[in-house]
Parts: sequence; structure tokens; C-alpha cells
Amino acid sequence: MTATLEQTGFTQEAFDDFLTARNEPGWLADMRRAAWQQFSELPMPSGKDEEWMRTDIRLFKLDRYSLPGERNEQTSRPTALLSQGVDLGGQTQAVDSRTVESALSNELASKGILYGSLGQLANEHGDLLKPFFERRLVNPGYDKFAALNAACWSGGTLLYVPKGVRVEQPLHSLATITDGGVDLSRTLVILEEGAEATMLAETSSIEQSDGGMHCGTIELIVGERAHLRYVNLQNWGDKVWHFAHQMGEVAANASLQWTIGALGSRLAKVNQHVALAGQDAQAQVNGVMFTQGKQHLSYNTHQHHKAPYCHSDLLYKAALQDHSRTVWRGMIKVDEPAQRTDAYQRNDNLMLATTSRADSIPGLEIEADDVRCTHGSTSGRVDETQVFYAMTRGYTRTEAVRMIVEGFFQQVFDRITIESVREALGEAIGQRVRDI
Repeated sequence: MTATLEQTGFTQEAFDDFLTARNEPGWLADMRRAAWQQFSELPMPSGKDEEWMRTDIRLFKLDRYSLPGERNEQTSRPTALLSQGVDLGGQTQAVDSRTVESALSNELASKGILYGSLGQLANEHGDLLKPFFERRLVNPGYDKFAALNAACWSGGTLLYVPKGVRVEQPLHSLATITDGGVDLSRTLVILEEGAEATMLAETSSIEQSDGGMHCGTIELIVGERAHLRYVNLQNWGDKVWHFAHQMGEVAANASLQWTIGALGSRLAKVNQHVALAGQDAQAQVNGVMFTQGKQHLSYNTHQHHKAPYCHSDLLYKAALQDHSRTVWRGMIKVDEPAQRTDAYQRNDNLMLATTSRADSIPGLEIEADDVRCTHGSTSGRVDETQVFYAMTRGYTRTEAVRMIVEGFFQQVFDRITIESVREALGEAIGQRVRDI
């Protein structure tokens, strides 16, 4: 089975053709044109930038990739991990930034919930969605990758839950890249006042050895007294370049539980921001990373407290083997009006090889004078005494190490209330642990 992606590169001509083919509302096309202008003017990030000095992308060549075109035939797809055994309310699937399947139960549709292709729903419900697009949680001018996605996003997913509606069944999305393909997806989740929902989003390549480029955006808008559980499992192929900007904004008396699993890709550079914009807002951010080979995963997290009496709690755990490397830069920022803030961030790293490396850089920027903000970081190797003890009980060395790794991540798993997510993360990590 062969793909028919049009290879046009990120040129002005290709962008004009892309825009013409989409036939979108004028306001949306204007936003794309403005972002394209920024993309054209912004330089590629370099090691001279503080945020990029630990992430080398000199081998990444943007001109080797192109805007996604039409795909006329079916492509094999990987097995979804998060949805196994889960009674779903709706699901979407995309291949190379093009939505190929979308479904929502009649019961949820009758309640006014929208779920499916972001591009299609933006065309059909432009008046409803325009204000949320215009909020621009992710700033297109942040860097060249943010501008590229804002201009050229395609095949994204929308979840909109109206005021006061509670969704019991999780919604699921799966985005896939074929070998050498491109994913420019954008996810927009909107929970109106008093709404509640769970979304399981995962990304994967067809084969583990596949390459390609992902340049994506996630925007989570949680209205007053709303509650969102969002899970994002990144399981790209070993040669995929992964760039992403992700931001959640939580209104007053609302909560966001955001769990990420980062397993795949050749190089990942992700900015994950959470803004607590209303009084008594809460955010819990959980991160699980497992790296191998020569993988390089870099995550910048930002907990921004804008209002008083808010609580944020971030826990990232990473296990590394072979010559892999992780970089975590965390920042808690508290604005002057955000009195009585309670914020915490922690990053723990378990080194499974002497050749792996973890950089952990927590930070605080506090302008209020009545707050409690703390952070911590640990890095260490597998305890050989524990390995020996397990082996004396009949386990092989691999089984012993796998148990230690599972125990290391257990603190994060205990926070995850969705059983399928715990099992999927545990199984995926367990399969990657090798002899050390």
C-alpha cells in the first residue's frame, strides 16, 4: 500500500495552495496568514537560546518535510494502548495529519457535545468556536515551531462540552505518522462552566523504527467549576522529531489533571504550560518518561499562578537506559495578585546506565509575599542490593530491574485514576526494560 502525500515543502506557494484547498471561514484563514508571516520571519532556534542550549537540533532539516496533502487509500494503523477495555463515548483517528475516522455516541451528541475533526467542526460551528481560537493559549510568536503549527495545523481534534454537562465515558484520539510523514495536529479542548470530561490522546508511528516530524499544539480551556482529566501518551517511532507547545488554562474553582507519558521519538522538545487564572483553581501534572538508545527528551514545564488561593502540583519521573538523555526545566511563576498560592514541583530520575544523563533544572519566580512554593529533584542509579535481593528470590536480573522501575514510577501511577492508563503505561515501560 503506497501513500500519495504531495511533497511541496514549507514554501509560500505550498501554503497558498494549502489555504485555498481548505475553504475555511475568513477569520480562520486570516489567523493562519498572520501566523505564516511570523513563521517566515522567525529564525530556527539555536543553542544560543537559553531554552535550547541543552537540545541540539542541527541535524534536523525542516525542508525535508512538507505540508500534508491528500491521502487516498487506507493505511495500516498501530494498536491504540489507552482505549483497550475502555467504554468510549467517542473516538477519532488521524494519519499523517488527516482525520480518517471520527465517531461520537448519539447520547453525547444529543447533549450538545462536539467531538471530532477540528477543521471540520471549525467550519460547521465557526461562530461558537471563534472566541476560543482567538484566545490563543499558545502564542504563535513563541518560536518557529509554534508559528508553523498555528499557520498549517491540520487533522486536529476538538472536544467541546457545554455548560453543566458531565461526560462519564472517556473520549479517545489516536494520531499516527507513517514513515517519513508529517503530523501538524492541533488539539482544542473546551469545557464550559460546570462541565466534566476525560480525554485520552495518544500518538504513535506505524513501526517503532519509523521516522517523521510532529509539530503539534494542545490547548485545554477549563471553565469555572469544570473538571478535566487529560492524558497524553507520546509513543512516536524512534526516528521522529517531536516538537510541541501545550497549554492549559484553569478558571475559578475548576481543576485539571494532566498526565503525560513520553516514550518515543528521536528528539522531543515540549513546552507544557498550565495557567491558574481563577481563584481556587487546581492543577495536577503527572509525567512519566522512559528513554533508551540515543533518545533526547526535553520538557519545559511552567506553572503560572495568576489568581489567589490556587494549588498546583507537578511530579515528573524519568527512567533512562543506554545513551539516552532527558532535560527537564520547571518553573513556578506567581503573579503579585496570586496570594495564598500553594505550588509544588518535583522531578526524579532513575539512571539504568552510566552512559545516560538527566538534566534537572527547577526554578521559582515569585512576586506575591504570602505563598508556599517548593521544588525538588533527585537523580540516582538502580540499587544493586535491591537487584541482588530480588534475584535471590528467583527472579532474573531483567525481572528484578523491571520491578524496581515499576516501583519507581508507582508514585505517579497512584495519582492516575484511570485503570487503562496505568496499565498501558506500565506495560509499555516494562517492555522496554532490558538487561543492565
